[in-house]
Amino acid sequence: MCAACTPRQLIIRSVADELAGQGQAPENDLGLARDASAFYLKLSESVLRETPGNLKLSEAVAGGFTQYAFAFVAFDADRIENKDVKAAQKLRERAARLYERAHRHAMTALEVNTPGFAKALESPVAANWPRLNKEQVGTAYWAAASWGGLISLSKDKPDIVADLPLAIRLAGLAYASDPEWGEGALASLMGSFETARPGGSQQQATIYFDKAIALGKGKNAGAFVSKAEGIAQAANDRPAFEALLRQALAACEARHELANEVMCERAHWLLDNADDIF
Repeated sequence: MCAACTPRQLIIRSVADELAGQGQAPENDLGLARDASAFYLKLSESVLRETPGNLKLSEAVAGGFTQYAFAFVAFDADRIENKDVKAAQKLRERAARLYERAHRHAMTALEVNTPGFAKALESPVAANWPRLNKEQVGTAYWAAASWGGLISLSKDKPDIVADLPLAIRLAGLAYASDPEWGEGALASLMGSFETARPGGSQQQATIYFDKAIALGKGKNAGAFVSKAEGIAQAANDRPAFEALLRQALAACEARHELANEVMCERAHWLLDNADDIF
């Protein structure tokens, strides 16, 4: 406890800790998660503004906005694009705003905890880059993941796309601090960034994805889906693509949790649309 804290600060800190814990609570019903997310995110965001350096809450809020943007907005855009291009574009614009919001919250927390963080990250000299401790890795992960999501939906905005090396650098710094974070989630993100960067190595990306699968003990559906889209689809290898997606579906049967349910819904959709993809 902080001896100099006012009663109001103590109450806000307590609420922040409780909200951060709720953000990590298990939930495997996508409909319920979608319905509950908006209220939780708005409430948590308002508390985070009062405690911008709270790493646990910033991790929960940034993660919540990023997951909401991916699962309930950008994915909806993918599903309706063949029927309504304009509506899909509007959804992607909304998803981009949500990714940017997630990124801003995460970066603010990192800056509060390490003053000068953003400037150090931009330095061309590796020795000047910030060093992340393990308590910061989760927030850094969501900062990088949301940044990547924003960049992927901003192909017509060169100033945003130009930040891709910084997003990759941030993910790399997190990986250097705790490569096993999130039971392979961070390793999978590194794989996705490797496939996205100009001149990226498919071999290195495969190493990251395989590490993610191993860390998740085969129960991380996201790693299989990411490998399917990043490696098999890019290589036009439909058999490998479908095999990986079926492994993702098996992972959902082994572990019922929200992240898996989201990725398995995507796996089903990808399988159903394989004829259009290949």
